[in-house]
Amino acid sequence: MIVTTELRQLDVSPERCDTQLSYISSASGLVCVGPHFYVVADDEHHLGAFSAYDNGPGRLVRLFSGDLPIMKADRKRQKPDLEAIVFVPAFEGFSDGALLALGSASRPNRGRGVLLGLDARGALSTSPEQVDMGPMLGPLHQAFADLNIEGAAVIDEELLLFQRGNKRDIANAIIHYPLLPVLEALRDPVAAALAPSAIRRVDLGMIEGVPLCFTDAAALPSGDVVFCAVAEDTDDAYLDGHCVGAAIGIVDTTGQLLSLHQLEKPYKVEGISAQMENETLDLLLVTDADDPAIPAKLLSASFAL
Repeated sequence: MIVTTELRQLDVSPERCDTQLSYISSASGLVCVGPHFYVVADDEHHLGAFSAYDNGPGRLVRLFSGDLPIMKADRKRQKPDLEAIVFVPAFEGFSDGALLALGSASRPNRGRGVLLGLDARGALSTSPEQVDMGPMLGPLHQAFADLNIEGAAVIDEELLLFQRGNKRDIANAIIHYPLLPVLEALRDPVAAALAPSAIRRVDLGMIEGVPLCFTDAAALPSGDVVFCAVAEDTDDAYLDGHCVGAAIGIVDTTGQLLSLHQLEKPYKVEGISAQMENETLDLLLVTDADDPAIPAKLLSASFAL
């Protein structure tokens, strides 16, 4: 089993103290770039920007206009449900690369994303550019009865998206796209439908009779992918459920499962970042408690390859 260490809770400086919490609660994706780490939350209109060098409050960066309802059920219906965030290397208009955040696409209002440019040190350098996942969604809804995008990784010239299954539809999958065409389609308001180049189904097994399902992923230098997964006792992509366990694994781009290690504690981990140190994989993870009264946590873990 993998032992995790709690490093901090994800405190932030809110834009408005009267309507916003002083922390991120439902962290759903994580990416580290240089001395910065960035967190998307599935029930926010903001990105959390943090320093890797201190535990001071992070900064909220507005991605979408307007305010979400305070009541949990109303907020759940209206949230953009950003579930994946990934660093994209330099391309046209983004000479030092960008962050790409994507919604889960599990409901019609959850098919938006955002591009944010970075500077050479990994700091945010542009205003958010909203993108439309529409060109991707038609083919994906044909492939998955319960579409739920939860993670993303860039490997060479490909964008990989990670479909999360559930108890009723155990459809974990890695979805492949050529990187530049998908970036062009996301930014083109009249783009034609873009089908994935491949879909690889992945069986992650079960914990206490509940299937393990993808919640995030990160690229490794080898070309493989490290992922986090949770066993959440729910039958669909909308309703939350009790988390009975979690795991970290490595999969290759063909969908072959190379390793799987259960976490000692059943944290609902929804974001992962990884760094190789000799033959050890050092991980950062973020959690989602599905309770606005509980701050998300940043965890660390490591294991030998």
